[in-house]
Amino acid sequence: MSLRKDGIVVVLSSPSGAGKTTLVKKIAQENNFKISISYTTRKPRTSEVNGKDYFFISEEEFKNLIKNKEFLEYAKVFENYYGSSKSQVFENLNKGENVIFDIDWQGTEQIKKHKLNYKLITFFILPPTKSELFNRLKNRDMKDKSIVEKRMKQFNEDIKHWKNYDFVVINDDLEKCYNEIVKFINDKIEKFEISYDKKNILNHVKKLSI
Repeated sequence: MSLRKDGIVVVLSSPSGAGKTTLVKKIAQENNFKISISYTTRKPRTSEVNGKDYFFISEEEFKNLIKNKEFLEYAKVFENYYGSSKSQVFENLNKGENVIFDIDWQGTEQIKKHKLNYKLITFFILPPTKSELFNRLKNRDMKDKSIVEKRMKQFNEDIKHWKNYDFVVINDDLEKCYNEIVKFINDKIEKFEISYDKKNILNHVKKLSI
């Protein structure tokens, strides 16, 4: 992965369960990216570690951080708050580190509004099918059926925002999807003329919306 004097910002967003967290970890591990670790008020899942996956804090603590303008972006998603620390992100970027975000469309819009003095590349990840998404959510340590249903209901709202991203990738195969994203990042850094098949993505989104 190419590096410049200042780091670059890469954002991955997706409907819940489309695989963005797995992709973010793979990109970070194999391309020397720093993951922006979000603060959240939700309870940790079984395999999650405080300070590694998220900073798990109370709602009161989170609201104090909002009040003190500590967040680069934050959003309330499924009754829980999520936010990215300004100081953590800028410290890494100013050291020349590339930073990657695992956030939803609300957070992405906030980052774009900041008009950062760093290169920003945004990706929206789509699942191959709605049934595959449902299976991923069902198997992802979500014993509460109502949580899966809430996330599936939110799905149709989330995918409407794909047009606001630089690139859209279908995660039908993890390795293929990863390679596409890394190629897009490198090409964008090198300022090559690049695009993706928007017509194909539009057709895919229409199928997912049925």
